[in-house]
Amino acid sequence: MKTKKNNQELSLVNNGDLELFFIGTGSAFAKTLNQTNFIIIKGDTHIMVDFGMTGPRALNQTTGLDTTDINTILPTHSHSDHVGGIEALVLMNRYIGTRFLNKPKITMIINDDYRKILWNHTLQGGLELNEVGENIPDKLKFTDYFNVVHPELKNSHPREIFELDYHGIHLELFRTNHIPEQARNWGASFFSYGLFIDNRVFISGDTQLDLDLINLYYDRSEVMFHDVQFFSGGVHASLEDLKSLPEHIKKKMYLTHYSDEWKEKDISDFGGWCEQGIRYIF
Repeated sequence: MKTKKNNQELSLVNNGDLELFFIGTGSAFAKTLNQTNFIIIKGDTHIMVDFGMTGPRALNQTTGLDTTDINTILPTHSHSDHVGGIEALVLMNRYIGTRFLNKPKITMIINDDYRKILWNHTLQGGLELNEVGENIPDKLKFTDYFNVVHPELKNSHPREIFELDYHGIHLELFRTNHIPEQARNWGASFFSYGLFIDNRVFISGDTQLDLDLINLYYDRSEVMFHDVQFFSGGVHASLEDLKSLPEHIKKKMYLTHYSDEWKEKDISDFGGWCEQGIRYIF
């Protein structure tokens, strides 16, 4: 893995390398960090993974780009630090991008069950009634804003995993054990996903400590980006728990989704902190 600090407008096209760019690496409640959302870039394809409340501002601050530059989005779950900016993203695209910039609808990568949850419980209230007029339905639908790409179910056991090849980027979307705190495993948890990208990069998404998940992907992963919280309990893996992992796993692991006091923490056993504004190139 190579890293480069981004000091100019980020290109959403590259020479074919797999590239990850985090527009934020903070937790939902961080004040000095943008929320953990990132862009996958490979060749002429890009995928915005999550777009939270800080997304529109963070995108412009770290990349120099505007929301109308984003063509594809993949939401991992419905917490506001991961989907709170999607309404702004698609409204800008519908009323500026498609009308004045000759852009298509934004593509969303999502399975059908989660699509219904995301629309019915999060997006519908702000998007359903945005215009009226001749040849316009009384209520807009999910497909008025998005072109939908469905990943296929790869397997259900021992873990639900969806799979997709998207314009040269291979994705596995695996279920995680995120919420509620009392959930004993991914099957008892609300819809939440992590990613395995191009059979080489592991993104935990939001998850409690899940040794089965780590063991499932460790051998195949060049790098593992894992979320962390700085206290025990709750709905993310704690730093104390992650420190109990074997040394060879921690050396592959970069920590993300952290809170403001991250500089006070010793993570010398790990690969390092995942940092916003850095191009991770594989």
